[in-house]
Amino acid sequence: MNVTYLLAAAAAEAAPESKFGFWEAMEEGGPVAWSILAVMVIMSVGSFYILFTKLFEQNKVMRQYKGVQTSFWRAGSLKEGATKLEKNSAWRQIADDAVDAQEKHSKMTDSLEAHDYMHGSLQRSEDSINYALSGGLPFLASVGATAPFIGLLGTVIGIYRALINIGIEGSASIDKVAGPVGEALIMTAIGLLVAVPAVLAFNWLQSRNRRIGELLNSFSTDILAYISSDGAVKPAVTAAPAAKKPAAKPAPAKPAGAK
Repeated sequence: MNVTYLLAAAAAEAAPESKFGFWEAMEEGGPVAWSILAVMVIMSVGSFYILFTKLFEQNKVMRQYKGVQTSFWRAGSLKEGATKLEKNSAWRQIADDAVDAQEKHSKMTDSLEAHDYMHGSLQRSEDSINYALSGGLPFLASVGATAPFIGLLGTVIGIYRALINIGIEGSASIDKVAGPVGEALIMTAIGLLVAVPAVLAFNWLQSRNRRIGELLNSFSTDILAYISSDGAVKPAVTAAPAAKKPAAKPAPAKPAGAK
């Protein structure tokens, strides 16, 4: 009994302890695994940075659109209306470009060419704004398309190293195969975790950009109609939100018996 116990204890002490986990897999993969992980981290951080910065930029543009609806079209002229818009905003850029194009438009003798010039000027202004809004989205698309393959590269290299080690040891038992192959698959999982948020962010931001592009196109079309009709044609003005009046204080109650 005691001999059997001693032999089992000795065998347990002599058997090497196998450790499986993320850090063990990275240490086993060496510089290649660490390099791929570093690329994944850069991709993930860049994706979330672009997501939050572009979301803030889009919200700012859509918030500024309320000023176009409430104050811009109330002005007596296009130039006066432009001064009521926020500086360095997309709507102010289109309005300023329209004012500049209107001044040059009046100097042209051919009415058809003048109209084409006006339309082209507003279209160039829209294109420049849409180009600025789409900045960073190609990075998200690239991350979503390449991150799974980069993770797969790490998996292939990890499986290759595991098979080499199994061949050196001369053992292909399940305990020798499952651990190294399972650790190699971690890279594929990391690639998917990086790619999925990037793809979702790209599609969401792209749809919001299309909505902003529709608003920009509608605004420039209204300005073009306003200039071509000498101010006779303009969209309906949205009423500004009324300020809330403070609630009236109730009159103090008169004491009993007072006249």
